[in-house]
Amino acid sequence: MDSLTPTSGAAAAASKSAAAESRDKLGADYQSFLKLLIAQVSNQDPLEPMDSTTFVSQLAQLTQVEQSITTNETLEKIEAQLAAGSARADVALIGREVLAPTDQIRLADGEAAFAYRLNGEARSAAALIRDPDGTLLRRIDDLPTGPGQRHDVVWDGLDSEGLPVPPGRFRVEIEALDAEEEAVLFTTYAPSTVERIAFRDGAPVLRLENQDEIAAGSILELR
Repeated sequence: MDSLTPTSGAAAAASKSAAAESRDKLGADYQSFLKLLIAQVSNQDPLEPMDSTTFVSQLAQLTQVEQSITTNETLEKIEAQLAAGSARADVALIGREVLAPTDQIRLADGEAAFAYRLNGEARSAAALIRDPDGTLLRRIDDLPTGPGQRHDVVWDGLDSEGLPVPPGRFRVEIEALDAEEEAVLFTTYAPSTVERIAFRDGAPVLRLENQDEIAAGSILELR
């Protein structure tokens, strides 16, 4: 699987961190502005009071900051409710087989299915099947090279010598080269069963039988 693909947990953490930072900054601005306004009113010269237009303008600014804080708090509550609703919907996926981003494939009954998608135009593409320790078992050449579309592949369970490989879990990677012999980025997909829901940084993620964790939105197909 393309190592550049971000995890849902990291994205959720970054989003929550940014929201918290924005809320804290608005709160600090509000308190600072309020203290400044109170000090200004308390220390004004009775013989030359603050211009009413200026005072009204400052009150309007204070109100805007206060409204921004309230709006942010409301949006955070809505986000939390949506996340909870999403988690409840994800429960229905437990026990279902999904086609999701992963580099792990399962060989059973003499075959293993997987898919891939190229990020750019390639001159050649091949699938490399490796055992868990990284040893190359089989190379499948002359695969489709079209960019942006899903290409389905079935490994017949034979190694490079034509001998059957025992059932188990293996890893697949795509070797794709463009016209300049430069590597083309890719994403691999394989079927796996959803075992349970986990939470990372408050965001629900699906734990698959191959121990990968994915966001429900990254599922390519439900079977």
